[in-house]
Amino acid sequence: MGVKVIVAFGKLLEEQGMSLNELSEKANVRRAALSELVNGKRENINFEHIAKIAEALGTTDISKIITLIETEEN
Repeated sequence: MGVKVIVAFGKLLEEQGMSLNELSEKANVRRAALSELVNGKRENINFEHIAKIAEALGTTDISKIITLIETEEN
């Protein structure tokens, strides 16, 4: 079994009625980078971006930003 990191802030965006454009402006993170994260097209995430996203979304709960899931792969 392995573990995979999943970007989870898309749900929080919906709950807050915030667009990626708004988040990009509030967090000062490129919209393209946020889109790649939400759509699972980015292999890594910058810790500074996590902090900026969390602050912009008003949360300190990291599980609302990223989460881990078990996979069948090692």
